[in-house]
Amino acid sequence: MRTRSWIVLCLGGFLGCSTIGSPAALAADCPGHPDALGTSRTLVVDPREHPLIGTMQYRETLPLRDHEVVLTFDDGPLPKYSNQVLKMLDDECIKATFFIIGSQAKANPEGVRKLVAAGHTVGTHSMNHPLTFDRMPIEKAEAEINGGIEWTSAAMTDSSKLAPFFRIPGLMRAEGVEHHLISRGIQVWSADFPADDWRHVSSDRVYQLAIQRLEAKGKGILLLHDIQARTVAALPKIIRDLKARGYRIVHVVPATADRPATPTTPVEWLLHPPTETVPIARWPSVPSFVFTQTRTLPAPSLADLNAQTEHQPLLPRRTKGQMDVASALPVPGRALFAIPEGSVEVLLSTTLSRRAATRLAMAAETPHAARGKAAKGKTAKSQARHTAHAAPAAPKHAAQAKGTTPRSTRIASLKKRA
Repeated sequence: MRTRSWIVLCLGGFLGCSTIGSPAALAADCPGHPDALGTSRTLVVDPREHPLIGTMQYRETLPLRDHEVVLTFDDGPLPKYSNQVLKMLDDECIKATFFIIGSQAKANPEGVRKLVAAGHTVGTHSMNHPLTFDRMPIEKAEAEINGGIEWTSAAMTDSSKLAPFFRIPGLMRAEGVEHHLISRGIQVWSADFPADDWRHVSSDRVYQLAIQRLEAKGKGILLLHDIQARTVAALPKIIRDLKARGYRIVHVVPATADRPATPTTPVEWLLHPPTETVPIARWPSVPSFVFTQTRTLPAPSLADLNAQTEHQPLLPRRTKGQMDVASALPVPGRALFAIPEGSVEVLLSTTLSRRAATRLAMAAETPHAARGKAAKGKTAKSQARHTAHAAPAAPKHAAQAKGTTPRSTRIASLKKRA
């Protein structure tokens, strides 16, 4: 019985702990609004460690977890619309970050004090919101920065509530301005995705862009403006969808001497760490290996340079195989190679050339007759040359044909003689 009670107690404690951070648990911190979205956690950042944030322009952003959102509002306070935005956030117990324009704080200091009293983070957004920060002289940029800080802090009861956060008007960044802000320990904020509520679009379009871009990135800093009627109309639908899709609100505050920065790792300041975005090749599983006892092989030494390992047999190796005996052929008889009588003379007569036959015939005659025939041959040759020069158009082989007498050649074969 005791064992069962202990198991039930542990299970109940586990379920109770698992609800921490859920919408139901956060709604308990929002009296009178049981369905409120709430704020899931507070993130404390040190501007000196990560001075440039927002992936719209910079490499790093806030170290948010998946489905975490930071709401930011620019250009206020403007009572007509800023007060409505403030009321919606209070009803949902949402904490946001506001970037105040100095001229607006000067004209409506009460609006700044309302933001601080509601627990929101307040940064600055220049004095007059010029859209030339990317090309104005650094002296003018410094004057704009200082004017915004001066009038915003003057509107507060406690100037220490002003966060060292700054967003460049129109996100018109410039390296000189960024270096100046960093040297003063001020964190430069961009954003991860906007809703384009400063453009001439409908409130439905603002809502669609906010949700679509958030879904595409999964987390990040949302840029809105609390001085636009379209933003006031779109904000309830944005909050409704954040709640329905399981997103959580994160409140960002600066680190102080009494409030140290939230411990983080460098990779958490990337919107999508490499481990989440880089595909890893999946290799086939490697079978487990079974190691057996090893044997020591003999190592070659100077005294035995021809040493062989045990698993290599000495060469040459004998090849084993079956040798098939070829079938014996009959020995040819002598009659196969016999040459008929009289064939030798015929063979010789066919192999002699015409010139060799002429020489043999001349040798058989008397020396006097040979000389006469030779003289006649020379005379015939000279006549042929003369004829050839006299009639160049005649073919050469025709001239040679006149000086030679055709001879009959006797050709015989073994078949005819046989």
